[in-house]
Amino acid sequence: MNFAAELQEGARIAWDAIRANKLRSGLTTFGVVIGIVTVSLMATALEELDRAFHEAISFLGTDVLYIDQREWFIESDQKWEAVQKRPKITLRQARALERDLGMVLGVAPTVMHMVDSVRRGPRSSSSATVIGTTEQFLVTGGSTLAAGRFMTKAEADGNRDICVIGAEIAEQLFPGESPLGQVIRLGEQSHTVIGVFAKRGTAFGQVSLDNQVVIPIGKMIRGYLSDPNCSIQIKIGDPANIVTAREEARGLMRKIRRLAPGRPDDFAINQQEQLLGQFGKVTAIIATCGFFITGLSLFVGGIGIMNIMFVSVAERTREIGLRKALGARRRTILLQFLLEAAGICLFGGVIAIGFAAAAIAFARRFVPAASLSLSVVILALAVAVITGVVSGFLPAWRASRLSPVEALRQE
Repeated sequence: MNFAAELQEGARIAWDAIRANKLRSGLTTFGVVIGIVTVSLMATALEELDRAFHEAISFLGTDVLYIDQREWFIESDQKWEAVQKRPKITLRQARALERDLGMVLGVAPTVMHMVDSVRRGPRSSSSATVIGTTEQFLVTGGSTLAAGRFMTKAEADGNRDICVIGAEIAEQLFPGESPLGQVIRLGEQSHTVIGVFAKRGTAFGQVSLDNQVVIPIGKMIRGYLSDPNCSIQIKIGDPANIVTAREEARGLMRKIRRLAPGRPDDFAINQQEQLLGQFGKVTAIIATCGFFITGLSLFVGGIGIMNIMFVSVAERTREIGLRKALGARRRTILLQFLLEAAGICLFGGVIAIGFAAAAIAFARRFVPAASLSLSVVILALAVAVITGVVSGFLPAWRASRLSPVEALRQE
């Protein structure tokens, strides 16, 4: 008998054994069901968390560098104290970098400032973020316009009293009418609206990207912050050039800030990859803890499977002896009991998928994007089968090693 025939026959015998002991097989799967449900929910939660995080930081852009006074992540208090002493990045330095840097699509110095409200006559919007920048911000910031236009280079250099507003501010101050050409007040300053950004949603689920007002950076310095600390956004264009552009920007910034050879950088070049790296560490910890708990559940379920398979071997000792006396090989007996154990766990896995799907359907009321993906289903069923094979191996091995003579003597 070839292996395919052995596999077919073993599967048939295993299925008959499971059907003959429905209640016992069903109760045995209880521990496995709990473990597989946990695996499914944990994997779905991690997938959803990963999707939400990537969506939250998508506004940063995969090919955009951010030159700041400090790193986005600082690992120690000692380094934090050193970072605090770094000199500010000035607009002059940003202009020098923009002038000398090649291989990029755009360079935009930015300065941010919070205002208590944005007003238009009797209407007002709650606190908003005012961004002072140049005409290059439309390239580096990844924004698109829903109406109007963005500032020109002449308007940015001339520090004109113009602005481009976010969709949220437009809805609050200009319900049912066009904001273009209208005047709004940011604190004590008046600005004419020339454009409206398309909706962008929130960053990290909290910070609204639609509650922003963009004005010329010179206007920001004259009207709000006289000595600001600039951040510089650099749009690379081709992700393949990001390493080269990063090193070029680093060298130019050291030259502009007059850092002697050997001295450490007194600025930071940040990018989306740093956030992804930190997020990866957090999800690794969550996954380790979650799958450790899952492992305990599967271990308990596996012990139950092993126990019931030992009982099954003991009950069918004469059958095993008879089959071996008729010429069944050790691997045939081994395969038969492994398939039975795997079948019981696979049955539990299918039940667990049903429970997990119901739980996720309920969770969809609160997290609309949540869904049980095909990859999670395959993972759950694979874990179920592996649990069955591992748990059933020792009883199956014992069954395959039985002497046919001794087995036939059993009553």
